[in-house]
Amino acid sequence: MSQENGTIVVDRAKSQWSDLWKKEDYWAIWIGFFILAVAMFTVFSGRQDLESKYNQYAAVMEAESTKPFKTIAWYEASAAQKGLQGQKLASVKAIINQLKTPARWQSNPLDALMMSQAQADKINEAIQPKVDAAKQAEAAALALAKETEAAAAGAAFGDATLNAAAKKAIDEWQAAKKQTAAAAKKLVAPFNRIPTLIVLGLALAVLTSIGAMFMGFNVGKFFVAFLGVYALCVLANILGNQKTMRLYGINAEIWSIAIGMIVANTVGTPRWLKEGAQVEYFIKAGLVLLGAEVLFHKIMAIGIPGIFVAWVVTPIVLISTYIFGQKVLKMPSQTLNIVISADMSVCGTSAAIATAAAARAKKEELTLSIGLSLTFTAIMMVVMPAFIKAVGMPEVLGGAWIGGTVDATGAVAAAGAFIGPKALQVAATVKMIQNVLIGVTAFCVAIYFSTKVEARAGESVGAMEIWHRFPKFVIGFLAASVVFSLVSSGLGADFGKMLVDNGTNKISVPLRGWFFGLAFVAIGLTTNFRELGKYFKGGKPIILYICGQSLNLALTLLMAWIMFYKVFPEITAKI
Repeated sequence: MSQENGTIVVDRAKSQWSDLWKKEDYWAIWIGFFILAVAMFTVFSGRQDLESKYNQYAAVMEAESTKPFKTIAWYEASAAQKGLQGQKLASVKAIINQLKTPARWQSNPLDALMMSQAQADKINEAIQPKVDAAKQAEAAALALAKETEAAAAGAAFGDATLNAAAKKAIDEWQAAKKQTAAAAKKLVAPFNRIPTLIVLGLALAVLTSIGAMFMGFNVGKFFVAFLGVYALCVLANILGNQKTMRLYGINAEIWSIAIGMIVANTVGTPRWLKEGAQVEYFIKAGLVLLGAEVLFHKIMAIGIPGIFVAWVVTPIVLISTYIFGQKVLKMPSQTLNIVISADMSVCGTSAAIATAAAARAKKEELTLSIGLSLTFTAIMMVVMPAFIKAVGMPEVLGGAWIGGTVDATGAVAAAGAFIGPKALQVAATVKMIQNVLIGVTAFCVAIYFSTKVEARAGESVGAMEIWHRFPKFVIGFLAASVVFSLVSSGLGADFGKMLVDNGTNKISVPLRGWFFGLAFVAIGLTTNFRELGKYFKGGKPIILYICGQSLNLALTLLMAWIMFYKVFPEITAKI
């Protein structure tokens, strides 16, 4: 090897190492890992106490299970055991309270930020009597349950008639308890989100400014600009939580992009604000946090049917849509073609940003793709549940259909919940399975574009070029998924749910939402309608999305029906 070639190799090696603290991909990983580490430390510091109480309640339930029916003590221990969740630890609860978005409101936007004691009392005035009546009914039912259980115990649980009477009374007490809980849910408590929103904004500004400093930004300007972007994000959340608009899918994500675009294309994005409009920095950090939600044991809970729906249909639709765009529509931009195809077929904005990075798509192309995704997602999350209910489609089938076609994870959950609990479970799991393909898609796109689309004739593309193109934040996404999957499965079903699903994820999920919101505002602020307009000529992007989504809807429904009802009906029966 010549001295010159040796110098090049050394320089590349140094560059690779310096990328670890100079590139936004890596800083997205470090920020995501830091948040997840803090969340895990906070939750797991209370693990011993939770496990001790869990075992105490389990011992009570085991002792009571020897009796011919579930006793009052068994139900009380069971309820207490289910109440043991990481999110209820004092330290975790304090963090979660700091991460809350503005509340839902109907007519006054200020109701999203605060509610006085007088306002709460006024709302509760009509509800409290119903709660009190439910509590009285519950108390009476409990008294009767204790009386009949005592009678059964007096006969050493050997009298079938007394046992049946006790079981009936206890069941009625449980029904009354559920009615009390349902009535109490409507009660409201006073709150003031303004201080917590200010603290959250400053904390995120400090955290992201550390990365900005190492990446060569002017830290002072970035810090101020970030707070400006954050303020617009808070405004978008206020508007997105208006109850009527939210009902029709006009949520905070749509408002985030819309507000940014309105500013950019009317008065223009102020120069001081542009420093904080770092689209990829924010959304990549959010995607690393998303990895902690993709748990492998949950994927296997639905098993092969869900995997077929997500992992067979998705690549077929992605490749077919890309070929359709190139061969039929003759789209001039291959990068726009692949980003829209991935966005629509995989999982919306998350797949779009990963694919755009791998294909080196232009900022305007990513913006257009995300805009299409959010628009059609808002429509589908309203129309699909209504259609599923209207035709009487089974919950499991409807949930699988939604999970495989609606783009955003939040929209999938909302649409599934509208149909029923089974639909919500299946929809969320199918979407989680589909999210795994983010990394696979980015890797395959990086290989294809570096070896086929952009390769020059007669030149070979080495592994280093593919590695250089591959979006590194995807490694953080996959690493978070693997680590949290191993931790959760290692804890077992109950403790995994207690400490991960209802523990660490209760911190990471809202922060992921905030980072996505910041990214959407930044997208809007950096979007110029004139630059975007040229991509809409001939309506090809819209035609591509509609045709691709139509194929996606048809194939996903067919695959879900075959897998869940023809090939594996026994799995469906257990859901």
